[in-house]
Amino acid sequence: MNWVTIKKFSQLCGYTEDAIRAKIKKGQWMIDQHFKKAPDGRILIGIKEVEKWITS
Repeated sequence: MNWVTIKKFSQLCGYTEDAIRAKIKKGQWMIDQHFKKAPDGRILIGIKEVEKWITS
């Protein structure tokens, strides 16, 4: 599965939930690339794309 919740991504990668939200708010992560909003309004993080961002 490529898309996970902020909580799950925090558990997997070590970033705090607040740090993840800050990257989204600051525009470091782009919508529909690094994250997206699900139809129910939850934010989901794209694991593969964030891995690319980390290693770039």
